[in-house]
Amino acid sequence: MSQPARHTVIDEWTGRHASALQAALRMSQDEMAALIGVAKRTIAAWHERPEVRIRPELQRALDTAYERASDSVKIRFARQLNAEDRADVEAAGSAAPLTVAIAVVVNGARVLLVCRREDDPDGITWQFPAGIVKPGAKPRTVAVRETLAETGIHCTVTRALGSRVHPITGVFAEYFLCTYLTGEVDNLDRAENVDAVWIPQQRIGDFVPADRVFPPVRQALENLEAES
Repeated sequence: MSQPARHTVIDEWTGRHASALQAALRMSQDEMAALIGVAKRTIAAWHERPEVRIRPELQRALDTAYERASDSVKIRFARQLNAEDRADVEAAGSAAPLTVAIAVVVNGARVLLVCRREDDPDGITWQFPAGIVKPGAKPRTVAVRETLAETGIHCTVTRALGSRVHPITGVFAEYFLCTYLTGEVDNLDRAENVDAVWIPQQRIGDFVPADRVFPPVRQALENLEAES
């Protein structure tokens, strides 16, 4: 049985969100205007001013259009917003490197992994849950929040494990050892991930090549295994 698409909750629609929804629906400006019940010039204005806050009655119309959309539209919408977020961070990256927060979540003798979709349609990569740290955000908060958003698992940071420039991606990565609190693991981000699972700590080498595991992460997992 297929799982439902991950829902992107929009607290307040802006021109950027509305334009992303139009792109996901693959509608022309005329078609989008008819769907929402506005003039075409309003749709054009949203493209020209992505930061504009949309008035309340149109917020409700956009909520309805999104909720009635198919799973494939919702996935395209999430991808569009994620791509724009990455572009914003990379644009700011001329002054500061792109930073990601990585959560190493343990639950007894198990560790949480997600299986990423690669650009190559046949490619998949097992990784720890992670998220982009936007300017002003706290990496440890991002690690916890993105774990929940991707997997449905609530966790808390136990301690920082250090940082490095990732040898494969070239981004600045900050690692956090996290403890499981509650929740059932589920793949909630089907646009980005193939799966999300708990695996025995001693089997991590079957999923992630040893030379890709940050040494402090490997040491922390080995210490936890010895204690269990």
